[in-house]
Amino acid sequence: MSSTRSSGVRRAARSWTRLSDDQLLGLRFCDLKLKLERSPVARRVRRLYRELDKRQISFRPHVWLSEEWFSPDGVPGIAVPFYLAHPRLERLERRMMRNVEGGSAESAMRILRHEAGHAIDTAYRLRRRKRWREVFGPASLPYPDTYRARPGSRRYVQHLGEWYAQSHPCEDFAETFAVWLKPNSSWRRTYAQWPAFHKLELVDELLSGVRSTRAPVRNREIVEPLRENTRTLAEHYRRKLRRYSLYRRTVTDHLLERVFSAERNGAKARRASTFLRAHEPALIKATLREFPAARYSIEQILRIAVERAEKLGLWVRGSRRDALRAARWMVVYLTRLYAQGESPTLAL
Repeated sequence: MSSTRSSGVRRAARSWTRLSDDQLLGLRFCDLKLKLERSPVARRVRRLYRELDKRQISFRPHVWLSEEWFSPDGVPGIAVPFYLAHPRLERLERRMMRNVEGGSAESAMRILRHEAGHAIDTAYRLRRRKRWREVFGPASLPYPDTYRARPGSRRYVQHLGEWYAQSHPCEDFAETFAVWLKPNSSWRRTYAQWPAFHKLELVDELLSGVRSTRAPVRNREIVEPLRENTRTLAEHYRRKLRRYSLYRRTVTDHLLERVFSAERNGAKARRASTFLRAHEPALIKATLREFPAARYSIEQILRIAVERAEKLGLWVRGSRRDALRAARWMVVYLTRLYAQGESPTLAL
């Protein structure tokens, strides 16, 4: 193929980059003709491979583009979200979701290390080992729809945030692996006094034992590839926004249950909903100091919190001072989560 013809093909394939957001949402994933090797995320993948090499891990998880981040059960590979393949798609993702998961080099590497943990676990069948099960728990446990984290627990490493290691034994392993893999990681010093230290030691022991062995699981299956995906971007974001909306409601309940109690402790105990209403001005003022949100948005978040606290039948626990401090933290957190921005209209 001549260079002129080749450049013409590339221009045709990328003509969607000049479309408006609403026009772009009408395209199917397979219409985008995205290639991982031509994308910015390819540099991150090569960096991951170098990090594995430095740890003397010869196995290389294969990586492909899909709708979301994931590492499939039984497949020692990593799916990377489509929007990381082109800056135009990143802009769309940010406009739709107000955030680009893995959009910076640092965040992309954090997620890649985590997903590599799943892939390496699968490749070497580590979860089948007795010590793995003793330390992390049974991998066969069903994944929960929600989980109640213990923010102060030192039995788990802290890597991706949201105390994700506490959600499932497999996530605990992947998070621990990611901390262990990070170059120049100071995990021996940072976690020296934590109960999670023995998990890091086990990861170090397990990976030392497989460095010179060939991975028993080496299939290169590609799960949910974009090239076969006929869903439109609009359909994708409708589903994603529905999940996100449910997640936000779930998080609100989760935070309320952490701040308040389902048990009424004493005759003078106050309902959480009454407490939140009474301290609304102070909570709004404190939130505005922490986060540049519209006052109206904070008022709406408090309204949702009051309604959910009533629905859950929650009560204030501890002193007024402690309860107010915890409530301030909760409202700031929810304000950040609910921060709104302009997005194309999608009928949900």
